Amino acid sequence: MRSSDVLARGRTVLVTGVGRREGIGFAITRRLLRDHNTRVFAHSCDGYDVTEPWGVGTPGAQEVLAELSTATDRLGHLDVDFVDPAAPATLFDAAESTFGSIDSLVVNHARSQLGELATLTADALDLTWAVNVRASLLLVQEFARRYENHPDGGRVVLFTSGQDQGPMPTEIPYAVSKGAIASITPTLADSVIERGITVNTINPGPTDTGWASADVNEFVERHMPRGRWNSPEEAAAVVAMLLSPDSGSITGQVIGAEGGFRRFTP
Repeated sequence: MRSSDVLARGRTVLVTGVGRREGIGFAITRRLLRDHNTRVFAHSCDGYDVTEPWGVGTPGAQEVLAELSTATDRLGHLDVDFVDPAAPATLFDAAESTFGSIDSLVVNHARSQLGELATLTADALDLTWAVNVRASLLLVQEFARRYENHPDGGRVVLFTSGQDQGPMPTEIPYAVSKGAIASITPTLADSVIERGITVNTINPGPTDTGWASADVNEFVERHMPRGRWNSPEEAAAVVAMLLSPDSGSITGQVIGAEGGFRRFTP
């Protein structure tokens, strides 16, 4: 079975971080909805997106998701801020109210945060940790607590950004929070394997979601063997593979999909 036939038996997937047309979350949602057996409940946080340079003046999640109008009966949505520790449970309540039992969770959201060692603040560290780590763990907890059954098993897919592959001295709050996701993956997988749930993390490598400056863009293109960034659609394809029936034996893995990124070459 091809990974493009991801939900031959039907899945109901909660996907976080679906607020931007250029983002990985939107590409994941669009990819999964290609299969008419799939239902997706999308999470967004417009209040955070508009504070970022790439989010100023861009459409909100509701407008972006309207582009997928052919699947309105299979697409739900809630805007909620994971700074609130109750938000993961609130999100699952809304998803279950819309579709019933959720059998797959894709934790794609992230709070970006610059900060060198000399300029770190407790507030920046706490906010980044709350959204990127605490919320991710509480989402997995809620999923495992509520999961019932699927013929091919439950699926959890998390995201990191290669923080364990090399230094990121200007993004310490972000790096430490996303690095934690990679480190905890085997433990989470072991915690739920008896329930028939797999847990894996994707490192999608440098992905063009519209955030990079000209200097960063030139550096990445020079260090990618294909001469270009990875695309959100390529990350979505890896998610589709991990949700497919063929992936039931894969769990506890951090899957590098960097496209051969040569971060240390001149």
